Amino acid sequence: MNYSFDFSAPLAYWPDLLAGAWTTLTLSLASTFFGFLLGVFCALANTGRSKWLARVAGAYIEIIRNTPLLVQVFIVYFGLSSMGFQVGAFTAATVALVVNVGAYTSEIVRAGIESIPKSQLEAADCLGLTRWQMLRHVVLPPAIERVFPALTSQYVLLMLASSICSQISAEELTAVANRVQSDTFRSVETYLIVAVAYLAMSLVMRAVFWLVGLIAFPRRRRLGTPL
Repeated sequence: MNYSFDFSAPLAYWPDLLAGAWTTLTLSLASTFFGFLLGVFCALANTGRSKWLARVAGAYIEIIRNTPLLVQVFIVYFGLSSMGFQVGAFTAATVALVVNVGAYTSEIVRAGIESIPKSQLEAADCLGLTRWQMLRHVVLPPAIERVFPALTSQYVLLMLASSICSQISAEELTAVANRVQSDTFRSVETYLIVAVAYLAMSLVMRAVFWLVGLIAFPRRRRLGTPL
């Protein structure tokens, strides 16, 4: 084996790679935000009193968790186009990632909700709190706090999985890297650079969620409990 590494050619495309990394972060954060909202709604539906809502949420979760993300991306991108809805690759990628991560978020949040002691719910009921007040003040804050580390890991995995969206030409980091390596014929160097970039973005996202945890859950900060 006589291979000479040369990073100069792919590094010459650093503006394109930086733009791709920014698109990846934007796509991931947007999907995280809306996926969290969708997941919380489905978790509440799954643990609520309405049986038909629970069935619908359960069916959605099972379908998404048992089908490949790539297939889901193709269904959104090509399926919407076939039905006459012309959407861009970035929009289709965001929708697919939101739908995907929403299912996993729902199961994580549901586990947090079910971990709340029944005595707390009974005490809130005795105080005359409405269901919305119980969810807002008694159920959701401690439930999300308990599963916050799991949510953080899930959303970092989402950012890494967003590379699949390169298959529909979404201009995220992996798609840019594919173009760079085809121009430079330096596949090893290009993807090593991309691997380092994904590692850096993972650390950035974990730092962001750590800060969010400190702000959202000050009790952990007072007790010195790690997130």
